[in-house]
Amino acid sequence: MSSESDNSSPPAAPPDDEMVWIPGGSFTMGSEEFYPEEAPKRDVEVDGFWMDETPVTNAEFSEFVDETGYTTVAERDPDPEAYPGADAADLVPGSAVFTSPDGPVDLRNPNEWWEYVADADWRHPLGPDSDISDRMEHPVVHVAYEDARAYAEWAGRELPTEAQWERAARGGLSEKRFVWGDEHVPDGRLMANTWQGEFPRENTALDGYERTSPVGEFPANGFGLYDTAGNVWEWTRDWFSADPTAAESPSCCTPTNPRGATKAESVDPRDPSQVPRKVLKGGSHLCAPNYCFRYRPAARYPEPIDTSTSHVGFRCIVPVEE
Repeated sequence: MSSESDNSSPPAAPPDDEMVWIPGGSFTMGSEEFYPEEAPKRDVEVDGFWMDETPVTNAEFSEFVDETGYTTVAERDPDPEAYPGADAADLVPGSAVFTSPDGPVDLRNPNEWWEYVADADWRHPLGPDSDISDRMEHPVVHVAYEDARAYAEWAGRELPTEAQWERAARGGLSEKRFVWGDEHVPDGRLMANTWQGEFPRENTALDGYERTSPVGEFPANGFGLYDTAGNVWEWTRDWFSADPTAAESPSCCTPTNPRGATKAESVDPRDPSQVPRKVLKGGSHLCAPNYCFRYRPAARYPEPIDTSTSHVGFRCIVPVEE
């Protein structure tokens, strides 16, 4: 595998002071150390682009909603046709909130620690009795894919592809486990907001946070981006396939600006009724070595596009017109 290369210089000025230039070039995408859907490692190339320095915050999302009157998916009444057989009393606005269990759980069953909470949404991240008054600089959460895309369009931006996101998150480091290098806790320093302890019952919060943290609390990567590991998962605009090379060029060529699978391929063939899934990147504050060791740049996760949770957010990019 080749090392990362940088073949582009930034345009004269960023579209926004809080955006960072991600130089175009080739890099090694993926990993063969951990989860099968991250493999194979392969060389890809992307063009340069601008990216938000941090995930979109509650303060920034508030500006969008105040200006447009937008209503997120979690705030809308669910469509009964989308949930055949469901009790009408259960079809209420809400979202999934992490709830730490009291006793031992089966790690194969996420329902042990996720609860659908009525009236949980981006303004009320833990449910109707919570608010974001002291979380304005935290990443916005409880945003479905449609919500992230709507914000990006309003802001004159886009959501990144998986390749763009991974290029940016690696910060110029080649084939490293983490966005800061290979050592998990270099010199004893916690580098991201992740889970410390035995997930999902014990969170020692050695990093200072049990849930989300204000953006920019942990060190930036080599490109100057914050929170590309942990804090919140981030939406990309690529459809998910267990084979990340499904839509790439033949092996004779280095794929340039590769895209993900088709929408149809993002549905598990064992369950054709499944909602199509997009790729999430970056891991979250709920990721732990004993479960979901995915706060690494190669990690990827399939998220149904109709789903919002208390640990998923997003950031935007601005491509450069040729």
